[in-house]
Amino acid sequence: LFMVLATQNPIEQEGTYPLPEAQMDRFLIHTIIGYPDDNAELEIMRLNKRETSKSKNDQPLTSISPQVIFDARKEIDQVTISENMEKYIVDIVSATRYPKKYSEEIDNWIDYGASPRGSIAIDCACRTHAWMNGKDFVTPDNIRAIVHDCLRHRLILSYEANADGITPDHVLDEILQQVAVIA
Repeated sequence: LFMVLATQNPIEQEGTYPLPEAQMDRFLIHTIIGYPDDNAELEIMRLNKRETSKSKNDQPLTSISPQVIFDARKEIDQVTISENMEKYIVDIVSATRYPKKYSEEIDNWIDYGASPRGSIAIDCACRTHAWMNGKDFVTPDNIRAIVHDCLRHRLILSYEANADGITPDHVLDEILQQVAVIA
């Protein structure tokens, strides 16, 4: 088992440097985590207090067996994705590469679209999303639920888009409105 998690603090940039696009593309997803709500923050405080107050005699945290992960991967591999859903994924990614086919506005916002790793990431993440929601097949909702996380770090926006405050999420919202699901 191997996993890399990286964090990026948008406030203090000293000592951190943005990764080159080719390295960012290697991350499966880029999730944005905002502030917790009040109840979650209360639970974080209490959890922290419990962890710091543990004595050496307390039970150590239990770890998950690697077999659980391997079994979950097998189950996710069994989640089916129809040809229409595969085409929907390809159409979304293609819209980031050839946005002029969909909208001149989107074309003005994107300098470089997603690489093939983008469609691979969406395929993997949407099957996982379906599995986590108890389904054994992928729907357009599963795809739309993970597109932003899979593509926001793979788009290189134009100078004009950045100057106008256009975000990758806004571009992806527009693409999702333009790209039709094939029935």
